[in-house]
Amino acid sequence: MEHLAAYGPWAVIAGGSEGVGAEFATQLATAGRNLVLIARKPDPLQTTAEHCRERGVQVRTLALDLVAPDAVSAVAEATADLEVGLLVYNAGANTCSEQFLDGDLADFGRVVDLNISAQLALVHHFGRPMRERRRGGILLVGSMAGYLGSVRHTVYGGVKAFGRIFAESLWLELREYDVHVLELVLGVTRTPAMERAGLNFDVPGLRVADPADVAREGLAQLPHGPVYVAGGNADDVARRNDPDRAKVVLGTHRFIQRLLPGGD
Repeated sequence: MEHLAAYGPWAVIAGGSEGVGAEFATQLATAGRNLVLIARKPDPLQTTAEHCRERGVQVRTLALDLVAPDAVSAVAEATADLEVGLLVYNAGANTCSEQFLDGDLADFGRVVDLNISAQLALVHHFGRPMRERRRGGILLVGSMAGYLGSVRHTVYGGVKAFGRIFAESLWLELREYDVHVLELVLGVTRTPAMERAGLNFDVPGLRVADPADVAREGLAQLPHGPVYVAGGNADDVARRNDPDRAKVVLGTHRFIQRLLPGGD
């Protein structure tokens, strides 16, 4: 991936402690990129940092919650002396998996803040210098949940749909400056977070991706935005664009019920 060197010496990974984020970190470290890793949990964050340092690169860590009021300013302060040429935003978890009318509105607000507000703030902060230097990369990790409505993804699916449209628009805005923008759309991926959630990975017909594979796909496809569907799920995404929305939503709902804990 020779194009990674062209972005600059430092990469920031939001959500860089485990799963796909840790794989982004490992692969970028192997490619010689210095790293700033951001995540809430300090222990897995330090484990990933040490793993990357063994590859001969510099690594800074920030253990913080990106929805905290001072989070973005803390990131800006910690990277003020660095030339950040690549931003990977992998911090968009679904932190409130409830039916909308049963969940707490403030909890849904955190989903919006993590997937939209914090993402926009970091892209705005790091994207401006990239535009000025006329080089850089912005990789935003999305989800197939953003292609249709589903139970318990009422807000999460909406913010992921926003992220894809935002990435497409940003790609248009920055392409003349040689700043690459990619929305990497993930399907079901065998991450620690999904394992902790108790997902049933053995549903017949379910395609389950490996974190290392989707991270590799994302970094390879970064110059070829605006959107790339990882894990061999492109045909499924195409089917989700069917104009008969009731058919698509109900059909996918029945499949997802088998995937979730307690499903049929």
